[in-house]
Amino acid sequence: MLKVGDKLPAGTLQEFIEVEGNGCSLGPNSFDIEAATAGKTIAVFALPGAFTPTCSAQHVPGYVAQADAFKAAGVDEIWCVSVNDAFVMGAWGRDQKTAGKVRMMADGSAAFTQATGLVLDLTAKGFGLRSQRYSMLVKDGVVKSLNVEAPGKFEVSDANTLLAQATSI
Repeated sequence: MLKVGDKLPAGTLQEFIEVEGNGCSLGPNSFDIEAATAGKTIAVFALPGAFTPTCSAQHVPGYVAQADAFKAAGVDEIWCVSVNDAFVMGAWGRDQKTAGKVRMMADGSAAFTQATGLVLDLTAKGFGLRSQRYSMLVKDGVVKSLNVEAPGKFEVSDANTLLAQATSI
C-alpha cells in the first residue's frame, strides 16, 4: 500500500474538459500523473464513487469550500480521484460546482487505485473495484501525508484535516 515518502505510481488519469484550450480538447483528456505533479503541491482526495451520499454531501463540498484556503497554504491544485469514467466525473463536477476549484480525475479502469494498493472491493454490492476513501498531500510526486479512512467512515480524509496538514508541512 502507498505510504508517506512514496512516489505516486506511474500512469494516467482522465479529466473531462468543458472548454477547449491549453492543449486540451473538449471531452476526456488523459494526464500523465508524473508530469502533472512535477514541481507542484497537490491535495488529492479519493472516494468510492460519484454521486454517492457521503461523497456528494460532505467530501467534495468540503474541498470546494476550502479551495481558496488550500491555495493560500501553497497547494497548487486539488484533485478528486474516483473509479468512474471521465464523463461521469465531468457531470459530477458540474453538479458539485467544482470548476476552477477541484479537478475531477477519473480512474476508469482502477489502474491508479490498484497501483496505490488503496482498493475497496465492492463486488458483492454490485459496484466492482473502487477506491478506498482517503486524502493525501503530494509534493513533486511524493506523498507527504496520507489519511486513509476505516471502512464506512468519514473522519480523517476531509478537507479540514488535509488543510491543517498542508499548512504544517
